[in-house]
Order: sequence, then structure tokens, then C-alpha cells
Amino acid sequence: GPSYSKNTSLGIGLLAAGLYRIDRTDSVTSPSDISIFANVSISGFYALGVTGNNIFSRNGKRIDYTVMFASAPRDMWGIGYNDGRYNEESSYNEKRYLIKARYLHRMLPNTYVGGILSFEHTQGKKFKPLGESYLYGQKTHYTATGVGAILEYDSRDFIPNPFRGVYVSLQETLFPKGLGNCGRSLWRTTFTADYYRQVWKGGILAADLYAEFNSEGTPWPMLARMGGSQRMRGYYQGRYTDNDMITFQVELRQRIWRRIGCTFWGGAGNVFSDLERFDWSETLPNYGVGLRWELKKRVNVRLDYGFGKKTSGFLLSINEAF
Repeated sequence: GPSYSKNTSLGIGLLAAGLYRIDRTDSVTSPSDISIFANVSISGFYALGVTGNNIFSRNGKRIDYTVMFASAPRDMWGIGYNDGRYNEESSYNEKRYLIKARYLHRMLPNTYVGGILSFEHTQGKKFKPLGESYLYGQKTHYTATGVGAILEYDSRDFIPNPFRGVYVSLQETLFPKGLGNCGRSLWRTTFTADYYRQVWKGGILAADLYAEFNSEGTPWPMLARMGGSQRMRGYYQGRYTDNDMITFQVELRQRIWRRIGCTFWGGAGNVFSDLERFDWSETLPNYGVGLRWELKKRVNVRLDYGFGKKTSGFLLSINEAF
């Protein structure tokens, strides 16, 4: 079917979404899920990938994974709030490979510890003269391999579309100097806190707090990019980019009739070079509305229209934003 986002324009997408149980005698544990996707758009963007959550018997272990390749013409404004707000738009072509896997082991009820292994390679090509100056002397391609540790609390009833529960995740990733071409060892800390509650029949209130902190000297393709399909919807992903980012959103999801539902959300976000330079006046607003169609039980196709500071945009995707 058709697909659309502010970053990739109008296109055609192919999606296969599946639910399964490793232990078919276990009817209590939420099922595992897998999504295979392919997309091509009129802007020249194309992508192929697979994502999933593999949940073992009695929820004692989990493996979630993402494998993706994408090639896309991209716009860029530079690094930092002021660049994103005031610089002239430029462009380049980006090829990106991403492999990421996380293993989690339950230590206490709903509490998990685990590890992460990732590989990412990004190459920029065909920079316009102004765009290459926005790299501030950095290389046009970077490769990094990450290893890290995870601590999570997760009481969600169903990961792709929770109706109730709490999810809190702290993830620390190290990118060793010898396993890439970044010229130094890097680190990244990510924190996520989500809350879900049924407020009335067919109505779910969901809240999401997300923070990402990267070490000084992190190359341009690995910086935090505001926008996209999950947070700060309606912003072009990458217009506002910097070492660190904090976003917050609250969303009301309402089933209307049979497979049809809708959603309303509001939130805000901020990008900054480090905590000492955090500026409340540079906080960007975000709000929007969405339509939902239940492709299969609790797996939704979503059409969102998001608004921000002097920006707006449609987004067509699968599963809830968070």
C-alpha cells in the first residue's frame, strides 16, 4: 500500500507482520512479533529491513532485533538548535546500514538485565557545497560497532500496542575506537520511561519520556536526530540534531468502531550539546492527530499528522509510535 513521511515523501510500501509463540502451551505470556518491511518513494528513497521481539517461555528471556538498509536523499541544516532554526537548507544522499540486537534476562518480576550488540555504517554522497560545510570538517562516512549493558523494568501487556503497564529502560553503549573509523572511543546513554493506562472503555492514555546523551566528538551521523515516526512527529528527522536530546509526549488513543480508532498527542523536545548548555527557550513544541486501522489483533496501521514550530507533516506507518 501507499506510504508517506516528511523525510521520504510519497511511496509504496510492503509490510508483513506476524505474531507467534515459542511455547504454544504458554497462553499467559504476550506473543512474540516480527515485522518485515520494504519501501520505495518518488524522492529516490528505498529501504529494506526486519524488526522483532522474540519472547521466550514464561517471559524469562527476550531477544529484540533490527536489521535495516536504507538509501535516501536527505536535507540538512547543520548541528545544533541555531543551525536547524536559521541555516539555509542543503542536501545530500545517505546510505545507512544498521544491525542491532539486544538480549534480556529476567532477574526479578518484570525486571531484566542484558546486553546489546550493534553495527552501523553511514555514508554521505553528493553533498551540495553548502551541505558539506555543515559537516564542520568531519568525514563523509563513519562506521561504528557498539557493545553495551541494559537495565529494564517492563510490565507492558503487549509490546507493539500496550493497553497497560510501565516500561523503564537505561541503556549504556560503548563504541570502541578499534571497531570503527570514528578516531576515538565513544559512548551513548539512552533512557526511556513509558506509562500506559486504560482511562475508559476503548481509551488508552500513554506517556513517553526519552533522553539520549552522546559523548563529545560523536560524528554527525550518530548524533541525536529529532523527529521521525516515533517522537516529535511532524518534524523533519535531522533538522534539529546535536549531541543530546530530551523529548516528552502524552497521547490519548481511542477505539471508535470495530477496527477504526484515533489518537491525539502533545509534547515537546530539546536538542543541546551538553547539559550545561541546555536552554529552556530552545524547547520545541509538538502536537498532532492520528487515525488507526487494526491490521490484525492489536497491530495497527497508523496515519498521523504532526505539527511543530513552523513545520507539519503526514506519517503513515505500522504499530504505535511508542
